[in-house]
Amino acid sequence: HDIGKVSVSDAILNKPGSLSAEERTLMSSHVHAGENLIEHMGWENINDLYATLAKEIIGSHHERWDGSGYLRGLKGNEIPLGGRLMAVADVYDALRAKRPYKEALSHDEAHDFILRNSGTHFDPMVVEAFDRLEARFAEVFSSES
Repeated sequence: HDIGKVSVSDAILNKPGSLSAEERTLMSSHVHAGENLIEHMGWENINDLYATLAKEIIGSHHERWDGSGYLRGLKGNEIPLGGRLMAVADVYDALRAKRPYKEALSHDEAHDFILRNSGTHFDPMVVEAFDRLEARFAEVFSSES
């Protein structure tokens, strides 16, 4: 889903402090860059189901249920289901991971954040599914670390 980050410099990706407005714009460009990569990866036809789903997930995983996300400002069910699912998984992973600019959160803190943002950042039905499976998220994250 973040394949487009290959187009963003390591200085921005690994910056220990807050990003400037210009750096945030460059960071958000990874979505469009990822879509372009999928379009040019050599599939005979972008309508191929795998390529179509990949492009939808890449292009919509930063959209927000309330319409305040990016790249296109999609809202609610306008956001492809794959993007709504990836949004929860991506945020969970980002919250749990230590980054140069932040400490890692515990599973409980990440879980609470996602529940609090149901209906604004995240699709409430996806959050319900996440809540039912939250122990599995913790297990998978711990096994990957």
